[in-house]
Amino acid sequence: MSIVIKAENLSKIYRLGIVSSRSIAQDANRLWAKVRGREDPYLKVGEVNRRDIKSNGKYIWALKDINFEVKDGEITGIIGRNGAGKSTLLKILSRVTTPTTGSIKIKGRVSSLLEVGTGFHQELTGRENIYLNGSILGMSRKEITRKFDEIVEFSGVERYIDTPVKRYSSGMHVRLAFAVAAYLEPKILIVDEVLAVGDAEFQKKCLGKMHDVSEKEGKTVLFVSHNMAAIKNLCTRGLLLENGMISYEGDIENTIGKYLSVNSETASYDLKERKDRTGNNKFKFVKVNFKDDKGKCLSQIISGDPLLMELHYECTEQLKGNLILYIGFMDVYGNTKAIFVTDEMGTRFENPEMKGTIYLKIPRLLLRSDKYSVRLFAGLNTTQTENILDSIENAMRIEVLQGDFWKTGKINRVGSFGIMDGQFYN
Repeated sequence: MSIVIKAENLSKIYRLGIVSSRSIAQDANRLWAKVRGREDPYLKVGEVNRRDIKSNGKYIWALKDINFEVKDGEITGIIGRNGAGKSTLLKILSRVTTPTTGSIKIKGRVSSLLEVGTGFHQELTGRENIYLNGSILGMSRKEITRKFDEIVEFSGVERYIDTPVKRYSSGMHVRLAFAVAAYLEPKILIVDEVLAVGDAEFQKKCLGKMHDVSEKEGKTVLFVSHNMAAIKNLCTRGLLLENGMISYEGDIENTIGKYLSVNSETASYDLKERKDRTGNNKFKFVKVNFKDDKGKCLSQIISGDPLLMELHYECTEQLKGNLILYIGFMDVYGNTKAIFVTDEMGTRFENPEMKGTIYLKIPRLLLRSDKYSVRLFAGLNTTQTENILDSIENAMRIEVLQGDFWKTGKINRVGSFGIMDGQFYN
């Protein structure tokens, strides 16, 4: 496949606190440095765009030395935390803004959906905006007319097509904007997180259209989203951005794995010094890790994916009997949504070692998208109060992201309640 997008040493610097990063004096200094064959003096002062570091610097690199290629027909997911530089990169690719340094080469017509209302003239009707956008893309009126009915049907705003778009809701804006972007025969389709504004059914419809655009029409798609299930279902390749730089590039599974393990320090919980615990101090949970099926630490997991918990413990004396462990997942209101208890599961830990690690392997996490806390409990022979070895409420937290739990291409609904395997039939 031929290369349709190529970025080389792409960087973008912003000056904080003002709209533009340039002034007449700065332009004069840049020109004088260029005449003398020296580096732009203002490119030396930029700091890496990290939200966790306080600084008094005036210049920030939103992007720094970005290099990548996208081949014809690929669906590439661009993921990263808020502020990582995803939207800035898409704006450069869409020619909304220019890079500070480096170059971007694009072959073919680009259609993009970056923000609600992007490319729409608010005083014009939906019909007029369709023709306006088509003209901007270089299409003739005849070409636009040929696609007009498909655009309107897909958007679902036929009743309001002759109403000025300033009267549209944000959802209607997105519906029409995506339909225009997808149907006006682009070679490259660029879509930002803006789809999150639409309802669940329309999001599914858009994801299906992006898949068709790539698979059936051979178009290239760049997709930015925080919905890892949508990225996983749609994309084949991924770019992970951190602090304005590409930290990983590869197949989508590994890219998502890297993204979920970015905050690995919060996926490992040191419990040794926790004071909010009950028990007789003969046994203690000292450290717990969340890991994926590849052994990488994580603090977020996609609903339905496998999860491994590592529970490190220490004893102050040799215990005689069966160690019973209870692990409960609770929602933000303290309601228990899932529990794992060793004696119910037929697992026995007789006379545990003075120090060791116990693992809980969950083949499929049967929880919907929400944030959960985990309760840890250990007892000897029974779970009665007098035999409590160690018990910690809210020992750690994990965030479950929406996923294609049923492997149907449809992302499951959110809600702090469990999921059970099952099947309808007649």
